[in-house]
Amino acid sequence: MLANLKDILLPAKEEGYAVACFNVFGFEDSRAVIDAAELRNASVILSINLDMRQFMTMDQIIGMLRPMAESAKVPVCIHLDHTYEVDEVKRAIDSGFNSVMYDGSQLPIAQNIASIKDVVSYARHKGVSVEAEVGSVPYATGRDHIKSELTDLSEALAMEKDGKPDALAISIGNVHRIESGFVEINVERFNELEKELSIPLVIHGTSGIKDSDIKMLSKRHITKFNVGTVLRKSFGDSLRFTLESDSNLFDRIAIMKKVIPDLQVTASRVIKLLGQ
Repeated sequence: MLANLKDILLPAKEEGYAVACFNVFGFEDSRAVIDAAELRNASVILSINLDMRQFMTMDQIIGMLRPMAESAKVPVCIHLDHTYEVDEVKRAIDSGFNSVMYDGSQLPIAQNIASIKDVVSYARHKGVSVEAEVGSVPYATGRDHIKSELTDLSEALAMEKDGKPDALAISIGNVHRIESGFVEINVERFNELEKELSIPLVIHGTSGIKDSDIKMLSKRHITKFNVGTVLRKSFGDSLRFTLESDSNLFDRIAIMKKVIPDLQVTASRVIKLLGQ
């Protein structure tokens, strides 16, 4: 069943678990994620990042994902990941995304809030949820223009009060696209934010966070974890193993029937780790 971000995150906040938000890149990983969510009777979020939006149009993406979400036995949200232009966010809403992230984290806080207010005003009457970011989560590789900046409490409070998004991504030591090793979460900063903010909080860069930290955060105020690298690596590893195991294999469907179950196992592990 199709659900927006607010529908999914408020129960998570109240009941002390978090929802997995997986970056997906096609039918196969989307199918695996929904299958895993149904097996665990868990809500889930399918997230579309910039790379995917450069590969397919928004209309093509929605044409593929929306029927999958609508026919699912659990709540499924179709979410637009980091988007830096308000007009692009509005196009995504018009295309059928029912959750969007406007990322103004590289802007002064007043400009970030003003842009979020514009997005929220456009999204609300269409039943679309909005995620904002305060502070800046860096990337391990690429996108060197993205700052590394912990979330400032006063700025986060201003965003919650004046911007009124449905969810807020924070920076507490997390890093995008870490392929090996782990980051150190700034628990002191998280405690400050958790104490004062009531809005559902979001973590990006889950693959670089220790399981023990993920469990701790998901039981508290973090209601959404964005997951990308771990699922992409699972896809690549499974596809490589499948092809190396049978050099005569060439049929796409036959290949993907072997890959999808591995993706499902990976997605299920993440969903379980977050408390669902």
